[in-house]
Amino acid sequence: MAKKAKTNAGAGPEAGVPKACSILPDTVLGDDVALVAENMERILSAPSYSLAQEDPALLQRVEMRGVRMLLELEKPELALQADNIESTVIVFGGTQIVERHAAERRLSEARRAAQAAPGNRRLNREIERSTRLLDFCRYYDDAREFARIVSIDNQCEDKRDYVVVTGGGPGIMEAANRGAFDVGCKSIGLNIKLPAEQQPNPFITPELCFQFKYFALRKFHFILRAAAVVLFPGGFGTLDEMFETLTLRQTHRMQPVPIILYGRDYWAKVIDFQYLADCGVIADHHLDLFTYAETPAEAWQQILDFHARTPAAVE
Repeated sequence: MAKKAKTNAGAGPEAGVPKACSILPDTVLGDDVALVAENMERILSAPSYSLAQEDPALLQRVEMRGVRMLLELEKPELALQADNIESTVIVFGGTQIVERHAAERRLSEARRAAQAAPGNRRLNREIERSTRLLDFCRYYDDAREFARIVSIDNQCEDKRDYVVVTGGGPGIMEAANRGAFDVGCKSIGLNIKLPAEQQPNPFITPELCFQFKYFALRKFHFILRAAAVVLFPGGFGTLDEMFETLTLRQTHRMQPVPIILYGRDYWAKVIDFQYLADCGVIADHHLDLFTYAETPAEAWQQILDFHARTPAAVE
C-alpha cells in the first residue's frame, strides 16, 4: 500500500500538506500528495527543465560544437562593435622575449644552476639560450614603443582605428598591450584555452580580453578588422600566424594589409624567402607581400604609407 502523507489533526486543513504541494494543481490532491510533491521537486530541478542557454552540461556536449563556435564568433564581435573599434593592428611575437630585468634574472638562475652541476650539457645550453634571449629584450622594448605610437593618436569615443590586438599572453604580446596601456588607450587580447595553465597579461583592456576554445574562431577575429600585421621574432606560434597571413594575402582571401617582419636579421636567418622564389615554389611578386622594419617609427610609417596608396577592401 502506498504511504500516506502524515497529517496533524486539529492543526488546520493545510497542516499535513508538504510545502511543495502549494504549487501543485488541485486535480492531484486526491492522489498520494507526498509522492507527487517529490516528483514535482525533481521536475523543477532537472537539467531538462532549465533554459537551454543556462544548461552548462548541454553546451559542453560534442553535438553542441556548432553552437559553441557561433558563440565564440558573436561574443567578441558584439564587444568590439560596442567599443566602436573599426580597425586593428595585429602584433605577434615570442612569449619568451621578456623585459630586461626578467631576462637578466633568468640568465642569473641558469648560471647558478650550471655552477652547481659542472659539466651538465643541458644547463650549459640553457646559459647560451638565456644569453641570446637577453639580447632579444630590445624587441620587447620596441613592441611596447610601437604600440604607444600606434595607439596614442587613433582612439576617440566615436571611432577607434588601429587598435592593437595580440594573443593576450606574455612576451611580445604583453609588451604590445602594455604600450597601449602606457598611454591610456585600449587594446585587445585574444587568449586561447590551452592544456597548460595560462592567463592573460595584465595590460589588456578588461572588456576587450577574450578567451577562445577554437583556434579557427580566434584567427578569424584577428584577421577580420586587421589594418596591419607586425611580426616580431618568435617561435612556432608566430611562424604559424605569419604563414597563414601570407597565404591569405597570396590567395586574395583577406583585405590588403601591410605585413611587416620586425628585425630583418632574425627573419633572414629563420627563413630564406628568396630561396623559395628561386626554386619556383612561390612567385617573385610574392616577395612583395611583406616588408622589413627595424624601428617602431619605421614600422608605423610603413602602415601609414600602405593605406595612403591602397584603398580599403574589407569583405
